[in-house]
Amino acid sequence: MENNYFVDSDKLSESALKRKHELENNPTVRTNHMEYMDGMEQIKSDIHDKVLSAMESYDYNSYTADDVKSALEHERCTVEDFKALLSPSAEPFLEQMAEKARLETRKHFGNTVYLFTPLYIANYCENYCVYCGFNCYNDIKRMKLSMEQIEREMQVIAESGMEEILILTGESRSKSGIEYIGEACKLARKYFRMVGIEIYPVNTDEYKYLHECGVDYVTVFQETYDSDHYEQLHLMGHKRVFPYRFEAQERALMGGMRGIACSALLGLSDFRKDALASALHVYYLQRKYPHAEISLSCPRLRPIINNGEINPLDVHEKQLCQVLCAYRIFLPFCNITVSSRESESFRNGIVKICATKVSAGVSTGIGDHESKYTGKENSSAEGDEQFEINDGRSFRQMYNDMSDEGLQPVLNDYLYV
Repeated sequence: MENNYFVDSDKLSESALKRKHELENNPTVRTNHMEYMDGMEQIKSDIHDKVLSAMESYDYNSYTADDVKSALEHERCTVEDFKALLSPSAEPFLEQMAEKARLETRKHFGNTVYLFTPLYIANYCENYCVYCGFNCYNDIKRMKLSMEQIEREMQVIAESGMEEILILTGESRSKSGIEYIGEACKLARKYFRMVGIEIYPVNTDEYKYLHECGVDYVTVFQETYDSDHYEQLHLMGHKRVFPYRFEAQERALMGGMRGIACSALLGLSDFRKDALASALHVYYLQRKYPHAEISLSCPRLRPIINNGEINPLDVHEKQLCQVLCAYRIFLPFCNITVSSRESESFRNGIVKICATKVSAGVSTGIGDHESKYTGKENSSAEGDEQFEINDGRSFRQMYNDMSDEGLQPVLNDYLYV
């Protein structure tokens, strides 16, 4: 693998630089990415093998235009139909796919689009993931918000009108422990109707605790489902353990979470195979846990601090649109999220076709919502961002833009009784 994702090493200490080079250039010093570490729960799920077997055997070049036409004619999209819709042969049929996806979306979601915002509360990380701005060898300003700072950020966000929040941290148990995250979620329940988390994977009992603290749903990015490529991209830390991360959503559901979200980070590996695996992950989870609310995200790589050259590999907007339309046709009841990694124009278009959820008022930095929302500078309470966003619209602007497009923005559709 080419090292085009690797970060600038100029500011690392000599010992850290030596360790970084060892991890990058000498695979024998890296732990086995398929072996669980101490303390990691093993649930022996059957979904892992089903998804990986289908992905590894997927030859998308074997599908023809006739296969695509047949898939579009079927009332119910099978797994084989979905494979055809993800193939290169489907690219000339993008307009037909978009129309079929639009009809499925309107049938099951009407003209609604859900709005939420992320809140990063810490950016300390113990993993070396070579494409991520938070990785432990990237020289950035680290920050962990206090409960007072978290509450102030939440107040500012809530005052804008937002009712759903997604709480994120870097992957560091030592800096962002379960109790710390749990207390932040209890605060979030005071201000928001819906609370999600995107943190490091944890065990079932820890998900149960976080659910009791007020968490509704859990998002985990598998990044790539290609386990060999995964090993080359995740060189150190708990995130390196591929099967433990894969099973995170299932442990969350076992812990009582109402919903989960799956995703690959398109551009890290073969995007067609990763798209297939992501959707099949959802497909099998839906059948095993029919009560759960399950959604798909479809993020692409974005530039990070100290490496502005990171960009999705051969995943252009046309290919992204194809993947999203195929998702909707295959999984008609599934929420599909398109984040601020994508442009304003793309998001305005895709919500008319197949996406049902978008972020607004986004910052991937730590503690800077107050300065962005109110104009009050507070640089001492701000940490560097995970990646550069593409669509920086505020909640109010996003709400108005969606309304102007003839859509109905939804802030919350769930009531606790």
